[in-house]
Amino acid sequence: MKLTYQFFIFWFFLPFFAISGDDDYKNLIFKGCANQKSPDPTGVFSQNLKNLFTSLVSQSSQSSFASVTSGTDNTTAVIGVFQCRGDLQNAQCYDCVSKIPKLVSKLCGGGRDDGNVVAARVHLAGCYIRYESSGFRQTSGTEMLFRVCGKKDSNDPGFVGKRETAFGMAENGVKTGSSGGGGGFYAGQYESVYVLGQCEGSLGNSDCGECVKDGFEKAKSECGESNSGQVYLQKCFVSYSYYSHGVPNIQPLSGGEKRQHTERTIALAVGGVFVLGFVIVCLLVLRSAMKKKSNKYDAY
Repeated sequence: MKLTYQFFIFWFFLPFFAISGDDDYKNLIFKGCANQKSPDPTGVFSQNLKNLFTSLVSQSSQSSFASVTSGTDNTTAVIGVFQCRGDLQNAQCYDCVSKIPKLVSKLCGGGRDDGNVVAARVHLAGCYIRYESSGFRQTSGTEMLFRVCGKKDSNDPGFVGKRETAFGMAENGVKTGSSGGGGGFYAGQYESVYVLGQCEGSLGNSDCGECVKDGFEKAKSECGESNSGQVYLQKCFVSYSYYSHGVPNIQPLSGGEKRQHTERTIALAVGGVFVLGFVIVCLLVLRSAMKKKSNKYDAY
C-alpha cells in the first residue's frame, strides 16, 4: 500500500542554505502527514513511536544520520530516519533533531485515543525526521515532495551555463565529499552560483549522485531561470542561489573559530568593564578632591 502525504508550507526563506543565522537551521520548511491513522487501543504503536524518537534524538548527538526500527510486531513496529545537514556540528544536529518529535505531534496530531498517522515527515532547514509503520511500501527515492523557486530571474545571460557547471560540481561532490556520518553532502560555488546537495545516509555514492542529478533536473524544469530554488526528493534534496554581486562568505564557523570569537567577545567585555571601573574611580577621586577644596574655602 502506497503512503499518501498531505503537504503544507509553514515557513520558507530563500536562500536558507546560503545565509543563515545561529538558529535558522531550526526553521520549519515543510511537513508531510499520511492520511491514514493506525488504531492504537493498547497504546503499543504510540510507545514504539515514542521509543523511536528517543533513540533518533539520542543518536543525533554523535552522528548526522541514523535509521532505527522500534518494535517487533509488524502491525505496530515503526521505522524511522533522521538526517542532519552535512555542515552542522554535532551539537547543532542534536539541537535541531530534538525539536522535531513535538512538532510531529503538533502538526500531524495523533495519540493513543484517536491513533497516530502511519507515516510522517517533518523537515527543518538543518535536519528532518521521517517515519512509517512497518509493512507500508515506501515511495520512490526520487519522488518530489516539495519545491520552492525564487520569484526573480537572474537577468544574467550566462546564468544557465554557470548553474549547469555548479550542478555538475555538486553531483560529483556528493559522491566523493565528506558524508558526515552517512549520505553524500556537497556545498560549494561556481562563480556567482552557490549550490548544495545532500542524500540520505542509506544511499550509496552512485545512487546519491543519480538522486542529486534528478533533483537538479527537477529544479531546472520547475524553476526555469529563477535566481534560486530548492527541491526535496524522498532520498535527497538540492538547493541553488544566484548572487549578482558574487557569493558572500557563507562558510559556517568551525568549533575553533566559534571558540576564538567567544574568547574575543569575553576579552572585549572584560576590557570594557575595566575601563568603566577606571573612569568611575577617577570621577570619585575628582569629586572627593573638589569637596575638600570647597570645605577649605568654607573655613575662611
